[in-house]
Amino acid sequence: MNNLAPAPGIPHDRFDVSDVTPDGAAWLASAGTYPRSALAHWASRPAAPVVLPCGSVFDVVNVPAIFGRRMLDRLWDEGPGTGPVAAHRGRMLLFTAPGTAQRLPSLLQWEEWGPAVPPLLCHGTGDAVTVPAPTTRATPSDQHLESRWVVAPDTRRPWLPGPEVVLWACVRAARAAVDASVRISIFPAADQDAKVYDVSRRR
Repeated sequence: MNNLAPAPGIPHDRFDVSDVTPDGAAWLASAGTYPRSALAHWASRPAAPVVLPCGSVFDVVNVPAIFGRRMLDRLWDEGPGTGPVAAHRGRMLLFTAPGTAQRLPSLLQWEEWGPAVPPLLCHGTGDAVTVPAPTTRATPSDQHLESRWVVAPDTRRPWLPGPEVVLWACVRAARAAVDASVRISIFPAADQDAKVYDVSRRR
């Protein structure tokens, strides 16, 4: 991982639900056509999510929540960290460098991980995503929040992972999932029929 630049300014203890700072809100608003209107909207309704376009300020890689959590674990424990990350309707939204949405699918296809990597939705130029409200701090009683920040933006120029970093996290998460499946599968219960497992694609 020495070839992956770290994410400055986002310590590991930020890997949790937190609120967007004023600088982070300004960065998010800059993705829209009318940044001042977005900021005014948030000033009057700080708990209201908004829809912002992708492609110029950021792209978004949209992954299933469980796989996304595995990716975040690898990025923070073994890699450079992440940029802003949100949870939305049972999925994880990783904010990435512009251009990632266009490049990542071909990189994943080249890796040939098949079903080990679940379908990813890559939002780039021409797409838009629902961005959680600046204030989404969850408590044990409101974890049902449809949209919330996992790593909230806190600077006007957040570090954003590019396609190679996201690919690395996908491969590591997929490898962990495959290894876990193999460890479980090769020890069937005594009353189960013997099975043969293809582990030729393990890396």
